[in-house]
Amino acid sequence: MKCTQYFLFIRGQPDRAIIKDEWILKTITNPLKAEVQTDGRIRKWGFIEEIGKYLRVVLLEDGETVHNAFLDRGFKKEE
Repeated sequence: MKCTQYFLFIRGQPDRAIIKDEWILKTITNPLKAEVQTDGRIRKWGFIEEIGKYLRVVLLEDGETVHNAFLDRGFKKEE
């Protein structure tokens, strides 16, 4: 998995340390929702059944380099 230096740094924080690589990869390959930000980065959301929460993964413009990943408490699944 390709990732930015920022991601490597931020991932050490306690709230991010629980996020597994497999959850990130699952969200990237099979997102519930995806959108492109104005800066070209790509947001993808996935539901992590194991913990019952939504994960947001932010990718760089190349669509494969992880810049950020966090549990998104504000995500609302579209019906």
